[in-house]
Amino acid sequence: MTEPVAALDTGLSAALATLKGLLTAGETLEAWAAQHRLYALAHRRVCIAATSGRFISLNRRLFGGYESADIRWQDLKETRISAGIIAADLTLVAQDRSDLNIGAEVNRIWVFNGLEKDQAQGMYRICQQHDQIWREKRRVRELEELRAKSGGMQIGGQAAYGGADAPGAESEPVRRLRQAREMLEAKLISDSEFESIKAKIVSSL
Repeated sequence: MTEPVAALDTGLSAALATLKGLLTAGETLEAWAAQHRLYALAHRRVCIAATSGRFISLNRRLFGGYESADIRWQDLKETRISAGIIAADLTLVAQDRSDLNIGAEVNRIWVFNGLEKDQAQGMYRICQQHDQIWREKRRVRELEELRAKSGGMQIGGQAAYGGADAPGAESEPVRRLRQAREMLEAKLISDSEFESIKAKIVSSL
């Protein structure tokens, strides 16, 4: 956990106040970290924070003011940490486009060197937690989209839409079974879910 405000030096207290001032309504600060003194002798220490909705970086200018940037948790693709005896480096990889878009091709890579070790490890754990939450949300969304594309169940032995009777066309039951197997191989559904889907396809023949 990060240090209490009373134990911080004046510079970091001001940085923490600035970070809190960047929070939106309802957003909470979950953890923060700053560069170790030894790694910031020629500049003001970089600060980073994890909130309930995003990751924030804060670069304070030498003669006042600051620059900030953020990554929404749904954009985060990977978090890595490399720890030494007293400090740690944190690397974040985020997709350039968001809104649950798992096909984004351009990545942003942020590297924060020389962070206080304990703080960096706390940040890493929170980043991992949010990453796992959004990975599951993307998995569920993709599963729902694939199920929707499968055309639903057959009613009265007929496909939900036509085209299966065309010469050389794949029949509706075969197509749905193939898609279910692809979903199983992609680990989007479990073995039991696949067997259930297969049983329903066979029983509708």
